[in-house]
Amino acid sequence: MSQVVTETMVRVQDVHKTYGSGPAAVHALRGVSFELRPGELVALKGRSGSGKTTLLNIVGGLDAPDRGSLTVDGRELSGLGEQSLLELRRDRIGFVFQSFGLIPILTAAENVGVPLRLRRAAVREREERVELLLALVGLADHAEQRPGELSGGQQQRVAIARALANSPALLIADEPTAQLDAETGHAVMELLRAVVVSENVAALVATHDTTLLDLADRVLELGDGELREA
Repeated sequence: MSQVVTETMVRVQDVHKTYGSGPAAVHALRGVSFELRPGELVALKGRSGSGKTTLLNIVGGLDAPDRGSLTVDGRELSGLGEQSLLELRRDRIGFVFQSFGLIPILTAAENVGVPLRLRRAAVREREERVELLLALVGLADHAEQRPGELSGGQQQRVAIARALANSPALLIADEPTAQLDAETGHAVMELLRAVVVSENVAALVATHDTTLLDLADRVLELGDGELREA
């Protein structure tokens, strides 16, 4: 997939999403609009059930809005077929989740290399990229350790490195510090801040931890399906 250079990485315009119908309908998103630029870390806050994960899934191309438009990396998602969406998620979007999602039998280096294997990158290219990323997240000395031999913070660092394997333009993180203690969570958020600068990616990070919000360039708040600048 060819890369498209665009000043605005994400443009969300009047996006709506409703689950169910009638009196029991849940209006997860009501006319949500915002933009996200390369090199910008935007934090998304809101109470549990406010629609944060729904919005992340829509921005990441994992779900579709009922109405409204969404452009990612210069592409209008509603106009993409399933194969094009798959390629966009694989090549241009990196995902980080609170559950880490590492493969237990693989080493840290092998976990980071999985996206590159799926893209069938050359062995030398894969090894060099994995080495660079593990150094970037401070785990160069842990390349041969498996997830069970790493702390929670270290596992999340591996997950971040894996999300960056294919040099994505957009990084989406859903509560990446939820399973970590306060100090480790802050360190992981600082790492995400550094990654945004060093890799010039746009990052949208959902978090419930208000102590991490000062590390973001902007904070958006979701409440009752509506979005506002916090």
